[in-house]
Amino acid sequence: MSAVTVVEGFILGFSIAAAVGPISLLVIRRTLAEGRIIGMVSGLGVATADGLYGAVAAFGLTAITDVLVAWRQALALVGGAFLLWVAWRTFRSLPATDPATAPTGDEARSRGLSGAYLSTLALTLTNPMTIVSFAALFVGLGVTGDDAASAAALTLGVFAGSAMWWVVLTSLVARLRSRITARGLRWVNIVSGLVIGAFAVVA
Repeated sequence: MSAVTVVEGFILGFSIAAAVGPISLLVIRRTLAEGRIIGMVSGLGVATADGLYGAVAAFGLTAITDVLVAWRQALALVGGAFLLWVAWRTFRSLPATDPATAPTGDEARSRGLSGAYLSTLALTLTNPMTIVSFAALFVGLGVTGDDAASAAALTLGVFAGSAMWWVVLTSLVARLRSRITARGLRWVNIVSGLVIGAFAVVA
């Protein structure tokens, strides 16, 4: 397993994860409202999906890619509907306390780490453009998995790069929590809900 190949995958994963979109907004909002742990776990759900789609591109599984592309409209409808539900929940969310005192650690886990992880995993997997983006970048940059080992290295790198982006993002956003009041967070929820809803309609 070549270290260079892992680094190439890392750069690809980091770059794709850093693209601004509804998932980024959702993770930022969750970090502000529920804390760094919830935000980071949400980001890891995205990183897992990125790793899975990266594996499809790296291993050259064209049959799976063809199916995903062929079903892209159905996937877009499912993903769009899911985003609309998330947008509605976000828009109506009423912060009970100042975010600086919101629960973290074990208290945050009790509110559903699995839900945070699975929701972003599902949202990313239902976005067919993710696999198209990976395939296009792999081909355009000449990054390919020549054998099983190099394909595995690329997949590992993609996951690590994507995960690193979410760790960095949620760590930076978490520092702002103490400066945002409950009233400010309410406006964050309203704006986030509207923007995520707009992305959902476009999808």
